[in-house]
Amino acid sequence: MSLRTQVTEDMKSAMRAKDTVRLGTIRLLLAALKQREVDERIELTDADVVAIVEKEIKKRRDSIAQYQQAARQDLVAVEQAELDILIQYLPSQLSADELAREVAAAVAAAGAKAPGDMGKVMAILKPRIAGRADMSSVSAMVKASLAG
Repeated sequence: MSLRTQVTEDMKSAMRAKDTVRLGTIRLLLAALKQREVDERIELTDADVVAIVEKEIKKRRDSIAQYQQAARQDLVAVEQAELDILIQYLPSQLSADELAREVAAAVAAAGAKAPGDMGKVMAILKPRIAGRADMSSVSAMVKASLAG
């Protein structure tokens, strides 16, 4: 079953269960998926769906940070609930050791020696670990490995 189909089935389940938070979150995700399909006139692959889910997760994390600064715990709770639902659509996450191995392999493959080579390394890593790691932490790991 494709990831897109899974999201649609989850929406139906949420409707039957009358789970309004889950239903609302899935509807927002489906709207983003449909928007991309219409804009680009394509049928989304699982990789495309994962990329959109990651984008939605990033939006939620940014919102949570802003709401925490504004001391709006009620809104933080709503965004966190949505974030928890969206995370379920990502593939299993890499462990720290697996991620370190991937970074080391990409640095070696790119022949990177200095921080200026970071773009080459990230270009190799991004397709390999898409959806399986937070790219900001990956970027920090790459930067640290090239600095030292």
